[in-house]
Amino acid sequence: MHKSLRFAAVAAVCAVAGAGLYGAGAATAGQSTANSTHEPYNIGLLVKDIDTYYGTAADADGVYQASPTSPYAKDLARLDSAARKYIDSAARTAHHKGKKPAVVFDIDDTLLLSLDYEKRYNYTYNSASWAAYVDKADRPAVFGSPELVRYAAKKGVTVFYNSGLSEAQRTAAVTNLKKVGADVNLDARHMFLKDAANPPSYLRDCATPGAWTCTTVQYKSGTRKHIEKDLGYDIIANFGDQYSDFGGGHADRTYKIPNPTYYVG
Repeated sequence: MHKSLRFAAVAAVCAVAGAGLYGAGAATAGQSTANSTHEPYNIGLLVKDIDTYYGTAADADGVYQASPTSPYAKDLARLDSAARKYIDSAARTAHHKGKKPAVVFDIDDTLLLSLDYEKRYNYTYNSASWAAYVDKADRPAVFGSPELVRYAAKKGVTVFYNSGLSEAQRTAAVTNLKKVGADVNLDARHMFLKDAANPPSYLRDCATPGAWTCTTVQYKSGTRKHIEKDLGYDIIANFGDQYSDFGGGHADRTYKIPNPTYYVG
């Protein structure tokens, strides 16, 4: 996954911390600050705000964890409650109409939390260190996410994954998701990852073998379109931690998972 513009949305945390701004199409103040002509928010203070929001603390093994009583956890709990109610209702409606309801989940910081990586590398990104981190396959779950995946499946909703992880990281992703209890539809027919060497034909407008030019929005919306138009599903909900997870449509409702640590355009 290419993580770009870390700290670009420098005022986001002040607006985000303790606020329940996540849900169907909800937005935060963080989207509009990248081109501000005002002095940016101080990075040192921003890091403190992020730590407070997550309740960040190192465990006995020195791994940075989020607190289950943090503002972050409370925001997730509110989102989870609303999403469950919606999935229950939307699934019943879809089944009544003879449709095949589906939900789509991003993986990084939607299902698997990368807070330890962000803290350890001071909120910077390096492809080699990120790949090594993913390959360890021991990220903790985003609070409530494995349960939400299983809840959707229990309601007869087909679960898909639409991630910026590469095809080479498939084994690690599957292993990690199994570890945290999100062991639902982890096969290649339901988990879509970036395959730059052999991109699928439905992305042919921006990707050919060995020549990947898709933006995140093109890749993810193109995949959702494939799920709906080619596979015949109705995506009732799409979950992601980046606004680029939602652009391009092909989802009845979107749920923005809080993540003030980086921005992917």
